[in-house]
Amino acid sequence: MAKRKQTVSGRWPKEEINTLKKEFRNKTNKEIAEKLNRNESSIQFKASQLGLKKSSKHLKKMRLRK
Repeated sequence: MAKRKQTVSGRWPKEEINTLKKEFRNKTNKEIAEKLNRNESSIQFKASQLGLKKSSKHLKKMRLRK
């Protein structure tokens, strides 16, 4: 059986919050989740708590991919 990647749960260290603030506007939640070893929903939830938004440039790029 394949080993599941263990994710971090609970508290967010300052370093991870700083990374999230720095990268959220221009990277996908998946990219940030992989970097921080967290799931995508936790990235979105924490970003929402912090009032972070994706940049319009990033959102436009994401729409073009569809």
